[in-house]
Amino acid sequence: MKIALFDLDSTLLPIDSDHSWGAFTQQIGWVDAQVFKQQNDVFYQQYKEQILNIDEYVAFTTQAIRAKGMREALKARVQFMQQMIEPHILPQARAVVDQRMDAGYECILVTATNDFVTSPIAQAFGFKHLIATTLEYNAQGELTGNYVGVPSFREGKVERVAQWLQERGHDWQTLEDSVFYSDSMNDFPLLSQVRHPVVTNPDKLLEAEAKQRGWPILRLFE
Repeated sequence: MKIALFDLDSTLLPIDSDHSWGAFTQQIGWVDAQVFKQQNDVFYQQYKEQILNIDEYVAFTTQAIRAKGMREALKARVQFMQQMIEPHILPQARAVVDQRMDAGYECILVTATNDFVTSPIAQAFGFKHLIATTLEYNAQGELTGNYVGVPSFREGKVERVAQWLQERGHDWQTLEDSVFYSDSMNDFPLLSQVRHPVVTNPDKLLEAEAKQRGWPILRLFE
């Protein structure tokens, strides 16, 4: 088996989908714009600085959905995709995914962003497999503000991909090839795990690390 793993935010998209969902809830009046934006920006900065508390962030980013209910959230997600995501799905990003698919790789979107936000994005790119932070639902089908299992964040991405492989009778050693595209130093554990890391639209820390290690750097959005 050959696998090609792709981060999403700032890798395949020139934006952050989770942050954009927060901005979208402001636009449609679901949250107090000033208060939410301030906290949303704080969490985003923490992510870039590699100090994000994923438990706190999941509770925060799902609060508007929990307040409005899943029925309204699903309707809003359609509008979110049309307005905030689809204009940023660019041909050069699609081409990278398509090239790996055409070469016989199992292509997997591996993102820390939750599965509510990212499942339609994965479909839009043509991914059959999504590894995202899995949100928890109660008996009524509403979000609890928690997640299930291991969040696909930092070292958790390595663990979640290993679980995915194990379910299919593989492990890292039995793979014919493994590739991972990412922009963020948060993904250094998974970049270090695969056979061929491809640093994509990197932040400054990851770019410096890539140059030191001789990892290829791909710039999709320049």
